[in-house]
Amino acid sequence: MSKSYIQQLIRAGEHQRQDFKFAVNDARKIARSLVAFANTDGGKLLIGIKDNGAIAGVRSEEEVHMLEAASQLYSKPNVPYTVTEWNIGGKIILEVDVAPGNQKPYYAPNEEKKWLVYLRVNDQNRLANKVILKVWQKKRDKSGIYFAYSNNERFLLNYLEEHPTITFSKLCRLTKMRRFEAEELLANLIVLNVIEPDFSSTKTIMYRLKVIPDA
Repeated sequence: MSKSYIQQLIRAGEHQRQDFKFAVNDARKIARSLVAFANTDGGKLLIGIKDNGAIAGVRSEEEVHMLEAASQLYSKPNVPYTVTEWNIGGKIILEVDVAPGNQKPYYAPNEEKKWLVYLRVNDQNRLANKVILKVWQKKRDKSGIYFAYSNNERFLLNYLEEHPTITFSKLCRLTKMRRFEAEELLANLIVLNVIEPDFSSTKTIMYRLKVIPDA
């Protein structure tokens, strides 16, 4: 049962809610994965699996200690998780489950020890920007948001009717808005489900009209 279950997970590959780790030898790096899952839709780490899906196994005690350090020392707030240990043909695999966090944003340090916010996008951990942080802040605020339909909002929506996406820098350049004004505008429209972030570019977060699924 355990072997078929793990093999089924491996066949699914790495994606938005699953990541493979050959080993955990850097608590800071694994913290970014924990944080990214907690900041997005939650997810699962399979530790002891190579990128190609081959089962390598781990020394469970060492990996568990690294996970504890990642959560307790290198995640702010601490990211809760559960660990299930599987023995597959004598090789130990750790299944680490992270639920979507209820204290967003969660931070983890980068290589320069700067605390940053990471998101899980497809099979990658990506940095969040100030617009995403504002969105979380506004969603927590029980008083709602103040929204005025000004020339800037009108320009953005008209632009997105004719173009698939727009970048933050282009919005500032075309409207002459200051950065904090553009962040506020974008965050408001995201909270109102008018636009949404687009992560298709590996270089920057773009924005597009909200995709409404067919009924």
